[in-house]
Amino acid sequence: MKTQVAIVGGGLAGLALARDLHARGVSFELFEARPRFGGRIKALETAKGSVDLGPSWFWPGQPRIAALTEALNLRKFEQFAHGAVSLEDASGDVHRNMGFASMAGSWRLEGGMVALTNALAAALPAAQLHPGSRVVGIGAGPSVTLEDGRACEAEHVVLAVPPRVAAQMSFAPQLSDAQRQALRAIPTWMAGHAKFVALYERPFWREAGLTGDAMSQRGPLAEIHDASGPEGTPAALFGFLGVPARARIGQEEVVKAAALEQLGRVFGPEAAKPLTYALEDWAVAPETATEADLEPLRFHPDYGLPPVLRGLHDGRVHFASSETAPEMGGYMEGALAAAERVARDLVGGFAATP
Repeated sequence: MKTQVAIVGGGLAGLALARDLHARGVSFELFEARPRFGGRIKALETAKGSVDLGPSWFWPGQPRIAALTEALNLRKFEQFAHGAVSLEDASGDVHRNMGFASMAGSWRLEGGMVALTNALAAALPAAQLHPGSRVVGIGAGPSVTLEDGRACEAEHVVLAVPPRVAAQMSFAPQLSDAQRQALRAIPTWMAGHAKFVALYERPFWREAGLTGDAMSQRGPLAEIHDASGPEGTPAALFGFLGVPARARIGQEEVVKAAALEQLGRVFGPEAAKPLTYALEDWAVAPETATEADLEPLRFHPDYGLPPVLRGLHDGRVHFASSETAPEMGGYMEGALAAAERVARDLVGGFAATP
């Protein structure tokens, strides 16, 4: 297999880069370890609709994702933020009107964020998309080697995966100690997090004058939001787990039961009996998280591509995950910024080649 650009990773950055290259007539092959595309963008798929299990929001002032959703004819809607915010104290007592809706003013997508990555994938040539194809090595040339032994030779290789995941691959010629250490030092945004989602027949908390927003000092959900679609359909709540990643290992059923009990305390008995529910623990997904990502982040890292990782392998190996973005690192806007940067570098290089 030969191509101009081999893209490793079929999340938002990899798909956006493929879209750009395809539009410019640059050939590519895209390899994704998961059986699906989207990376950290994932949803609980139900007959009533899709509910985000990964990122949910984007914001005014993020022009790339706003332009892309418009170009793909996707409908955005504002996060529901009307009513009282709840606070659960350490004893389990619930207080109302104890804060403000923290995600007010943010945007969501009808059909969930998977509508974005699904639309990107659907517009690309299916023969050049390779789900279930885990890349384990980057060779001289450059080339990529898959877990099943297949290989793809390319003029350029783009690693659109978290830097710590890339550090686990073999490289020929080998990375220097400084380069490998630089990859390992970049935390994967949200990799240590987990989300619990519960789906209901209707958004009954709105009828009670509640936003669906809640903070908890007891848990296991530390922060809860209304995850419903436009006009409240599908109706859903979700919460970020406050239990550290290491403490969650092997405790999935315990965590689920405790989360349902907590939703009942905060929003009433109806909340403890959803139509369906799901726990997505990103810390145990090897395509997203490494052992180092089990340590919780205390702040948003100052992301960007370290100088030691620029011009790798004579400028033929590139990094395009959100963590390497020139701005908005960690966010979906950052993934698009990283893809944009690499596309610009690649197209400029091809234009200079006779």
